[in-house]
Amino acid sequence: MASTAAAPVALAHGIPGTRDGFRLLYIDEWIIVADKASGLLSVPGRGPDKQDSLGLRVAAEFADALMVHRLDMDTSGLLVIARGAEMHRRLSRMFRERRIDKEYVALVSGQPAATHGEIALPLAADWEKRPRQRVDLVAGKPSLTRYRVADYDGANDIARLELRPQTGRSHQLRVHLQALGHPILGDALYADATAFAKAPRLCLHAARLAFTHPQHGQWLEFASAAPF
Repeated sequence: MASTAAAPVALAHGIPGTRDGFRLLYIDEWIIVADKASGLLSVPGRGPDKQDSLGLRVAAEFADALMVHRLDMDTSGLLVIARGAEMHRRLSRMFRERRIDKEYVALVSGQPAATHGEIALPLAADWEKRPRQRVDLVAGKPSLTRYRVADYDGANDIARLELRPQTGRSHQLRVHLQALGHPILGDALYADATAFAKAPRLCLHAARLAFTHPQHGQWLEFASAAPF
């Protein structure tokens, strides 16, 4: 499901490889990098039917594993997981300070007018339609997404976009692309009926993750090919 530019580390207590619903790409004493399949929660949700998650599955193998960030259940791709509270603090700070380089791939309905650009729209929770988010020009939190059109399929009116979120708001990429007029295919929350019907899953994938190792400073870069 994925490839990585950083050499995986095989430890006695954990070997990179494919598990049920995810793949471990990198393991050392301080961090784990995983590639999550679509349909698996990152962390447990509310209710007994939403307890299964990547976080719990990884913790079953590595007791000190702590989730630092998350992907929506239907989004696939790369996440970095801390090992222990100190690494969790360091990685959380790196995310807050935007020192983690993230890139996503999405298939969207229609062709954006510009080949690249920025979407700067503040976002807030849509409390009446939870868990949806919405653009809120008054009370929303600043949110910025940079995009580039990588390809366009004119026969099916589908564009492949490379996305670089500069902020980490909930559902940011999904709401921003809907606001741009090009919803992500297969998006049950934000796509119109036509865009939703064009794909059997949400076509959003965390394809690249790069950062300086929080313990020893080595530059790490991971890549995962989009499965759509």
